[in-house]
Amino acid sequence: MAHATSSSDFSEKSALIGTCYNAVNVVDQLLAKATVHVRQQVGAESGTLDNSALTANQHIVHGLSWLATYAEALRQMAGYADRLDTEKRFGQLEQLLTRAAFGEYLNHIAGGIAMSQTEFIRPHELGLTIDDLAPLHHDQVGQLRLNGNTPGIRQSIFRLICEQEGASTIGDTGLDETLTAVRDQMRRFSSDRIVPEAHDWHLANEYIPLDIITEMSELGVFGLTIPEEYGGLGLGKESMCVVSEELSRGYIGVGSLGTRSEIAAELILASGTEDQKNRWLPKIATGEVLPTAVFTEPNTGSDLASLSTRAVLDGDTYRITGNKTWITHPVRADLMTLLARTNPEEPGYKGLSMFLAEKPRGTDETPFPADGMSGSEIEVLGYRGMKEYEIGFDGFEVPAGNLLGHQPGAGFKQLMQTFESARIQTAARAIGVAQSALEIGLRYAQERHQFNQPILSFPRVSDKIVLAAVEIMIARQLTYFAAREKDRGARSDLEAGMAKLLAARIAWSTADNAVQIHGGNGFALEYPVSRILCDARILNIFEGAAEIQAQVIARRLLDGAN
Repeated sequence: MAHATSSSDFSEKSALIGTCYNAVNVVDQLLAKATVHVRQQVGAESGTLDNSALTANQHIVHGLSWLATYAEALRQMAGYADRLDTEKRFGQLEQLLTRAAFGEYLNHIAGGIAMSQTEFIRPHELGLTIDDLAPLHHDQVGQLRLNGNTPGIRQSIFRLICEQEGASTIGDTGLDETLTAVRDQMRRFSSDRIVPEAHDWHLANEYIPLDIITEMSELGVFGLTIPEEYGGLGLGKESMCVVSEELSRGYIGVGSLGTRSEIAAELILASGTEDQKNRWLPKIATGEVLPTAVFTEPNTGSDLASLSTRAVLDGDTYRITGNKTWITHPVRADLMTLLARTNPEEPGYKGLSMFLAEKPRGTDETPFPADGMSGSEIEVLGYRGMKEYEIGFDGFEVPAGNLLGHQPGAGFKQLMQTFESARIQTAARAIGVAQSALEIGLRYAQERHQFNQPILSFPRVSDKIVLAAVEIMIARQLTYFAAREKDRGARSDLEAGMAKLLAARIAWSTADNAVQIHGGNGFALEYPVSRILCDARILNIFEGAAEIQAQVIARRLLDGAN
C-alpha cells in the first residue's frame, strides 16, 4: 500500500529491514553448525549418506529440515520487506506482519520448533550450545525476538485487519500488477461461483459441476503454464500459485482440479515426443481433456520403487495389469498418466515406464466403461468434489505409441521432473485453505457475542486470527520464492519441499484454530469450518507426507555433493 514517508519513518523501516537481515545471518550460522553436528551423527563426513543412519536418527535429521525451512522462510520475509520498501509499499501493516513473523520464528528457533503437534526439535538436540544461541538473545536481533510479537503488536495488527475488511488479502503480498490482476479475477470467480456452493457439494459428496469446470477452462486455469504454441497462456509457476490459492480458498477440490492438468502437461512438455505434445497439450489447455495421475499402489505409498503394476508389450499394444489406489478424479478423466513396470527384471525405479493412457469418461452409475478396467470409490473425510478411487487393471490396453517419449524404463525419472511443481502448487493450495479458515474464523468472531461483547474482543481469539495472518504471509513468500526459482530454471526441489512442508502445517493449525473460535458450532457439519478442517488435514499427507518431505530436505542439506 502506498503511503507518505517522513525521514523518521524511512529510518525506522530501514532499521527494521537491516535487523531482519542480521537475524537471517544469525539463523544461517546456527543452521551451518547444526548441519555439521547432524552430519557427524549420521556419519556423512565421507560424502556418502547411509540410509540406515538417517532412519535411526530421524528426529534430528528431520529437525534439521525444519530449522532450514525456518531459515529460508525468514530470508524470504526479509526480502519481501526489502522489495516492498523499495517500491514504497511497505506500509504499517506490512511492517507489523514482518516484525511479528521474525519475533515468533526466532523464538521458535531459540526454544524449539514444532515438527508436529507432539514432536519438537530443541536447539541442543542439533548440537547448538548456549554460546551458539547467544546472538538470538542480544543486541538488535535479541530485541526483535523479544519485541517482534508482543500483545501490543498483535493488537495493532488486528486493528488494521478489521479496518481493511473486504480486502483480498491481509497485507500487500508483494505481487506485481499483472499477478495482482490475476488474483483479483480468480477471487471474484471463487467468491461468486464456488464459495456459495462448496459446502453443499462437500456434504453431498457431489462432483464439482461441469459448468464450473467449463468456466475454469474459459478463464485459462488448465492451460496456465502451457506454452502459447500449444494453446496455453504461457505464464509462470508464480501465476499457478496465485490461481491455486484463490481457487482453494473457495474449495480445495476446485483448486486441485488444475493439479492433474499441471502434472500431465509438465510430463508431456518435459518428456513427450513432438507428436504427443501437439496431440495432448492443446486439449489439456482448453479443458477438453481432463487428466488424472495414476501412480500410487496399495501398500506402496511414497515407495514408488516397489510398484508392481505390469505393462506387457503385445505387438503394438501394452497390456496393463495391477492395482492402483488413491486416484483422484479418475471417473471423469479422459487421460491417465499411468506409471507401470515394463521390465520386471529391473529392480526398483529402473523398470518403470510412464504411459499416456486414454480412457472414456464414466458416470457414477458406470464409472469405468472401459475393457480391462474397474474401480471402487474410497469414501473420504474431506478433499471431495473429485472423488477418490481404487482401480484395478486386467489387460487394459494402451497403444505402444502412448509410451511417454517412446522411452521405456524412464518413467520414474520423468515423474521426478514434476515433483517440484506439484509440491509448489500444493503449498499454494494449503495457503488458500488457510486463508479460507482465517476469513471464516474472523467473520464468526465478529458475529458471535458472549458476555455482552463480540468474541473477537478477547485476546485469545484475536491472537489466533493475527498469528494465522502472520504465518500465511510467511508461507506465501516462501512459496512464491520456490515458484520464481522454478520459473528461472533453477533446481528447486529443496525450496518446493520447504514450502509444502511449512504451508501444510500452517493450513492445519489455522483450520484447527478456526474451529476453536467457533466453539461447539465448529464441530457441527452445517458449518463450513468443519469441512475446511477435514480439507486441511490431507495437505500434510499427499504430494509427499511431512515426514517424507523432511527426509528429502535433509538429504539435500546433508549431501556433500550439493
